[in-house]
Amino acid sequence: MQVSKLDSLMQNNNSKILELFSDDVSFGHSNGWIQNKDDFKTDFESGKVKYQSVKQTELKEFKIKNKFANVRRTIAVKGLYKNEIFQMKLSVLEFWIRQKGIWKLWSRQSVSLK
Repeated sequence: MQVSKLDSLMQNNNSKILELFSDDVSFGHSNGWIQNKDDFKTDFESGKVKYQSVKQTELKEFKIKNKFANVRRTIAVKGLYKNEIFQMKLSVLEFWIRQKGIWKLWSRQSVSLK
């Protein structure tokens, strides 16, 4: 599974993160944003959001069935949004799909935890 690779590439603001996404990936962010792959790429490459730290604090569920994987986890995220510092704890639900033998992120929804 590529979950730790996803966090590492995000934390390092590495554009190779795009290789982990299926072409029809969907992101639901804790602030209500919904992004597709092109939206994510534009924001990521522009530096609109720059991550400083992405750490998994809890793995709540990990299930694989056929070509699909479901991951529920909690992450702590720090970074900059439009040069403003942010820090949050998120509950994340990720769906991964196995395409040509490689796990790709297909959908991700995050909710802010207080």
